[in-house]
Amino acid sequence: GVSRQPHDTRDRPTVGSAAAKPEADPESVARNIGLRLLTAAPRSRRQLADAFERRGVPSDVAERVLDRFIEVGLLDDAEYARLVVHSQHVDRGLSGRALRFELRKRGIDGELAEAAIGNLTDDDVEARARALLARKLASMAGVDRDTRVRRASGLLARKGYSPSLIARLVREMVDDGTLPDLADAGSWDV
Repeated sequence: GVSRQPHDTRDRPTVGSAAAKPEADPESVARNIGLRLLTAAPRSRRQLADAFERRGVPSDVAERVLDRFIEVGLLDDAEYARLVVHSQHVDRGLSGRALRFELRKRGIDGELAEAAIGNLTDDDVEARARALLARKLASMAGVDRDTRVRRASGLLARKGYSPSLIARLVREMVDDGTLPDLADAGSWDV
């Protein structure tokens, strides 16, 4: 038989932070990992759970630490979802479908995702779409109408805007002259 020595490592994690300090309490290791990640940026429960798993934290320990983080207010998936929706809408111009995908990718879906997305008003969404379109159209001086329409529509579609909103805004901003017809604006030569 094999006699167990005081420093037997058979039951210890072999990878990650938990393996680096075999004498450390796994709960302390998980707490430190979680606090370090949350200090850098807000995270969802699933993002922290995935980080714990990658670092070899036992799942029962991870669950206890995550529950405690929620209990003391360090971890709040609803608030995290609101932050993601706001930043991704304002900074990247994402809307609807694209925001749902972003939230799902970060471990938030269902009611929390819908509640966060529901905070955006139709006016917010339309204003952001108009701003994106104005910037895109302004960059296409000298480009023919069909190309402008295709590129502008593609931009908004990739950002998750509805086809009806895209069609209305592109029609208004390209055809109805909300912006000057950039293709006919003349050359930049003086």
